[in-house]
Amino acid sequence: MHYRGYFIDLDGTTYKGTDTIPAAARFVAELQEQRKKVMFVTNNSTRTPEFVANNLRKNHNIDVTGDNIYTTALATADYLAQHANRQHRKVYVIGEIGLKNALLNAGFTMDDERPDYVVVGLDSDVTYHKFERAVLAVRNGATFIGTNADSNLPNERGMVPGAGSLVKLVEYATQQQPIMIGKPEKIIMEMALQKIDLPKEKVIMVGDNYHTDISAGINVGMDTLLVYTGLSQKNEVMQEKTLPTYQVDTLDEWDFSKH
Repeated sequence: MHYRGYFIDLDGTTYKGTDTIPAAARFVAELQEQRKKVMFVTNNSTRTPEFVANNLRKNHNIDVTGDNIYTTALATADYLAQHANRQHRKVYVIGEIGLKNALLNAGFTMDDERPDYVVVGLDSDVTYHKFERAVLAVRNGATFIGTNADSNLPNERGMVPGAGSLVKLVEYATQQQPIMIGKPEKIIMEMALQKIDLPKEKVIMVGDNYHTDISAGINVGMDTLLVYTGLSQKNEVMQEKTLPTYQVDTLDEWDFSKH
């Protein structure tokens, strides 16, 4: 199978925090040399695609543009743009600039009082007042959307709360199940496939986390490549019912002549 498109995770796969993974830069450069379609698919909704691309270029020796970045913010906006009718395009957002920009660019308007949708993503300045508005709006009939279910995020201080922890608070207070967009859900993968304009059989998902990256690929029926440079450990993965299509210790091991 020769893949025409590669979906690639960021943290743990392409870099580790502020540390570069040199094999990832070589991997992406080879993909570009072979004119493969490359898209970085991330559960981070806080950053704009341009910010993410700039970080990859400046700090990790990976030469891409915002067009190569697909965030949960973009996937959320694309999903809502396909499912909202023209009369119901008001949103209340718990989230940061990446999420708000994506929704505004897709033609949605911000509404604190009577939104059609409540979208909850990561927000490092979240307050009780923001949660209060979100909960009341969902209880009044707004559709509840969560960007992603990550319970924690690793940073230099340890495992801090992720977007999923904020989503869970609103879920608990409303007793409403949200529509979840990000990995391991199918929605972000389906939206990314539409954007890259390839069938899933021609695209492979590359990541370091079995429970998000690899599970997302499995859930949408794509081949997967797990690289052991980040979160998942080999002994844990081998216990899973469905294994990744391929496993490597480093992306330098990937044989482009076969795939």
